[in-house]
Amino acid sequence: MQEIPYWERYMLTIREAAEYFHIGEKKMRQIVEDYEGADFIIMNGNRAMIKRKSFERFLDSATAV
Repeated sequence: MQEIPYWERYMLTIREAAEYFHIGEKKMRQIVEDYEGADFIIMNGNRAMIKRKSFERFLDSATAV
């Protein structure tokens, strides 16, 4: 099975998003908790997934993380 690079994926796990965006995993989990229901979060059962492009737009408009 061929691995799809992070920058081509539609969704990332919290761990993958933390690695891709250079944000700590603990901070990513805190963002998911603080912005529950945001358009960049999709729940897959009890697992939060991050929509990469939507989260990029969120970071573009953020002044601090």
